[in-house]
This record gives sequence, C-alpha cells and structure tokens, in this order.
Amino acid sequence: MTQQHPKHATPDHPIHELIAHRWSPYAYAPRPVPEADLETCLEAARWAPSSYNDQPWTFLLARRQDEAEFETMLSCLLPGNQAWAKDAGALLLTVVRRRFAHNGNPNKAAEHDIGLAVGMLVVQATELGLHVHQMIGLDAEKARQTYGVPEGHDVLTAIAIGYADTSGERTDDLAARDAKARSRRALAESVYSGRWGHPAFEERERP
Repeated sequence: MTQQHPKHATPDHPIHELIAHRWSPYAYAPRPVPEADLETCLEAARWAPSSYNDQPWTFLLARRQDEAEFETMLSCLLPGNQAWAKDAGALLLTVVRRRFAHNGNPNKAAEHDIGLAVGMLVVQATELGLHVHQMIGLDAEKARQTYGVPEGHDVLTAIAIGYADTSGERTDDLAARDAKARSRRALAESVYSGRWGHPAFEERERP
C-alpha cells in the first residue's frame, strides 16, 4: 500500500478524496503551471454560486514564466509570505466588489461569495495535481496602486498555485512545516443544534 502524505486528512466521516488530499504547502517546486490548468482552475471559480449571481470577484494573475510581472505581484506580499511564495508556479490576488452591480446596494455576502469561488478553484486545482495556498498577509494598498484597482473594489487575499516540493530533499523550515499532520476541530465543537454549545451530532469513535 502506498504511504499517504502526512498532510492527507484523516476524517471522522466519509468525505470526497479531493478534500482529504488537499493541503496548503509552504515548500513549492519552482516550476510554472500550464496555461490550460490555470484556465481550468479559474473556470471552476467562475461557476461558483453567488448572491443574485452578482459574481463580486475579480482575479489578478501573475505567471511564473513572466518574471517581471511575477516579481511585481510578489512584491505586494508581506516579506514572510514572499519568502516561500517566490517558488510558486503562479500568483493571484483576489479583489472583491463591495456593492451589487444591479442596484448599487452594499453586498454583505461579497466576501462569502469570493470565498466560495476560491473554494471551487482549490478543489479543481487539487484534481489537477496542483496545490493552493491562500494568504491574507499582503500590502493591499500597494496592490491597489500597482494594478489600478478602482474604487468600490478591495484587494482581499493572495493565492499561490503550483506544485508542492515533495522530493524529500529539502531540510529547511518550510519543508518541516509541510511535514506536520493536519488537524481540525471535531464537529461537536463547531456544529450546534437547539442552543449554543449543544452538539448537533453525537460523537462517535473514529473508525
């Protein structure tokens, strides 16, 4: 039997294999992502649900093979994220539009909906053998100025897409972080019913 990567989830209940397999690396293999795969990932994001079908998301893309553009986007990240994201195959910035296009009213679901779009992208990327790491650590105002993001839109997050370095040859801190197992709270700690703090499901022993 093939040994699973330590980041492979051990769920308490059955889930899709793509979800179990998904994880966010710090150590990337410095190679570009094929154009067709980038298009497929962003097409998956395009078909995400959104309130009133408003689609309040925009993505700014920098490909690794376009060195100048890649460095420009990399410079919008905070230094701690630049240190590892420099090896990604592509970088994205997510931009959220705060008001509905059809009536100009505030869209309280805008960030929720952009999260759904990125979730779709992440699952599609995983199916293609890619790995995605999302970041909140960026200089949003610098990104706004650099890319001319208009009023009413906010740069929200950054995303690294590429191939995890699973060669086993790296011994740096990034590889050590990637070797740690994933964990999540039990459902009983985050799904309630009837009143706050009352678990919606009975706890079961892990199989």
